[in-house]
Amino acid sequence: MNPIDKLVEISRFYGSQKESVLAGGGNTSYKDMNKIWVKASGISLSSITRERFVVLRRDKLDAISTRKYDSNPDKRERQVKEDLHLARINPDDPLRPSVETSFHNLIRYAYVVHLHPTLVNGLLCSRDSADLTLKLFGREALYIPYTDPGYTLFKKIENELRGYRKQHNKDPNIIFLENHGLFISNDDPEEIRRTYDSIIRTISRQLEVKPVLKKLPDHKEIKTILPALRMLLSDNQGKILKYRHNSLIRHFYDSQASFKKASLPLCPDMIVYCKSDYLYIHTDGTPDDILHAAEKSIGLFKEKNKYYPAIIMIRNFGLVAAEEDSKSAETTLDVYEDLMKISLLSNNFGGPRFMNQKQIGFITGWEVEHYRKAVAKGSSTAGLVQNKIAVVTGGAQGFGAGIVEDFFRNGANVVIADLNEKKGKEMAQRLNEPGCRNHCVHITADVSDPNALKSMILTTVKEFGGLDLLISNAGILHAGSLEEIDPSTFEKMTRVNYSAYYLCVKYSSEIFRIQHQYKNDYFTDIIQINSKSGLTGSKKNFAYAGAKFGGVGLTQSFALELLEYNIKVNAVCPGNFFEGPLWSDPKRGLFRQYLEAGKVPGAKTIEDVRNYYEQLVPMKRGCTVADIMKTIYYLIDQQYETGQALPVTGGQIMLN
Repeated sequence: MNPIDKLVEISRFYGSQKESVLAGGGNTSYKDMNKIWVKASGISLSSITRERFVVLRRDKLDAISTRKYDSNPDKRERQVKEDLHLARINPDDPLRPSVETSFHNLIRYAYVVHLHPTLVNGLLCSRDSADLTLKLFGREALYIPYTDPGYTLFKKIENELRGYRKQHNKDPNIIFLENHGLFISNDDPEEIRRTYDSIIRTISRQLEVKPVLKKLPDHKEIKTILPALRMLLSDNQGKILKYRHNSLIRHFYDSQASFKKASLPLCPDMIVYCKSDYLYIHTDGTPDDILHAAEKSIGLFKEKNKYYPAIIMIRNFGLVAAEEDSKSAETTLDVYEDLMKISLLSNNFGGPRFMNQKQIGFITGWEVEHYRKAVAKGSSTAGLVQNKIAVVTGGAQGFGAGIVEDFFRNGANVVIADLNEKKGKEMAQRLNEPGCRNHCVHITADVSDPNALKSMILTTVKEFGGLDLLISNAGILHAGSLEEIDPSTFEKMTRVNYSAYYLCVKYSSEIFRIQHQYKNDYFTDIIQINSKSGLTGSKKNFAYAGAKFGGVGLTQSFALELLEYNIKVNAVCPGNFFEGPLWSDPKRGLFRQYLEAGKVPGAKTIEDVRNYYEQLVPMKRGCTVADIMKTIYYLIDQQYETGQALPVTGGQIMLN
């Protein structure tokens, strides 16, 4: 295996371990005499490829050591950053060298792995870390007291290495950075693994107190509390909330004194991803009491800090992270959970040593770290439904699948609610590519079952913190005459095509009303995917058309009832979607059903039926997903349209 493939292998090995590195933190490198390959800033180690390493000239990196930079820290860091860019072999490479590239270049070993292991930081973020690290690892390891990241830390490491080399006539294989992490270096990646394993075993033997993560039940009022919190933590765009409740969280939320032990950052990454101040809400009351306390506390927090809290700890409820997008919220939860683990582990070594306000201030204002967080979040899209939370029933196939994909492509977080578990999960997995900020989940849901829809809405709130869009799309169609449609088929079609719409609106509007209560200028949308058959009768298709006609009546009535909560309720009435399975399925599609039911006089083949229906459309083609999406986005975008049933039929149906 060549050296770069070995670098990729060891990078992915440690990058896939949350206990070794979180978010975009940690980095790796390989060097020869002339060049160094170093992980680009913000790139995840877990999925890194050869192309995601920046290649730099070592002679130009060496020059950073002797150059005189500005005494102003901000100007100095910008100058160093420019020199790092100039050292790239390919000046057009859009990837940005890690700020720690210079450290990697200093170390004489070929491979360098820099990690932030939870267990190691339990020692390095403790009051007695310096003495205990020396006791456990001796003078063969180099220990660096806390130093601000960037050029200052580079010069500190350079100076310490110079002294170490003079004493040992070699470079250290282990460098411990106080309140930060460690560097392990060697010419052989397998030796790095052995060294790392030895460090973990050595520290593990000292532990009497260990974190325990046992999942605890969700709070019974989560469906009320999270949507309200979401609005209290949001300005114009609703935040995404992630919720977690386990035994570790309970350990820190029991009292103000307990929370104090996790109330400040212990490492720079905690400031980058969670900010430096965290909100604790202590109440044993009802949901109204919790939210009253939250409203007051969040207001005071925002006034003091000029930003909303990213972390909210609520006694007897759990932990909530609030961010602009799903990926960031999940990362924030993970990083803060790491803070709690490290704080607890530090009790084995004299207790936690939090970063002081000067150190916090440096990281908070450090542009380099802001960039790293932005890149680590993932790719960005300026979508029409950016970071909104949408549920699409019947979202695994047909129009529903098209709506899901278009929403997701435009930045929405989407719940695929569909009985077809296999297709739903496959779609969610396909959409959730590495680097996406938004997220897609599948929920198995029978839309005609009230309990299933209650569960669907609850799961959505747990996953994202609230709801912005409900697309009632699920439906079934069995064509036939009065003689052919039996009562059980009629009742089933009515339950799925009519009653299910009522259930969707009933349970989703509960969340919409809660959000409106705490932010009364916030608009939400319910859109039924109806049909042209909801606007005009359909021969030998009465069960379907009757339910869809009823859906228009429900739309108009719901619109009037929910208007006071800024909930817009509209319907889209598509023409025939000939390419979807509803029409084109070779066994049960409508072309097959209509042929067998004799609905098209003289038709002898499926193609005859298709040609007949295409000729009924003035525009001579069927409706497409793109046609539908333009209408859906119009309804979402405007704030002066509700109770409408808009035809998208190529001129086949025209409103009077």
